Amino acid sequence: MDNDKKRGEAAVLILVVFLLGALLGSVGNHLWGERVWGKQITNGPPSKGQIVSDLTRELQLTADQQKQLSSIVDDTRAQVRALYNTVEPQHEQLRQRGRDRIRAILTPDQKPKFE
Repeated sequence: MDNDKKRGEAAVLILVVFLLGALLGSVGNHLWGERVWGKQITNGPPSKGQIVSDLTRELQLTADQQKQLSSIVDDTRAQVRALYNTVEPQHEQLRQRGRDRIRAILTPDQKPKFE
């Protein structure tokens, strides 16, 4: 009888430890998710909407200023794209020359891996 009581107490203790571990793990996961995973890493420039929204909030822009800012962002991005389109062929040419120089120093076994 005493043995059955001890087994019951041990089972309850194991259950309590398991539940506390699950609870602590879920709380930790939630906090970690908010603080680490919640920070979104963006690749590339912010969208026009993000720029307008951020500056509107930080500078309290009027509706007219928001429209003007939106136009400025569009115009600036168009100019950057035009500049990039003129420079991109030269950029690609430089990359290709660098690849050719690397190929020149590789052994025949290394070249397929490089490609």
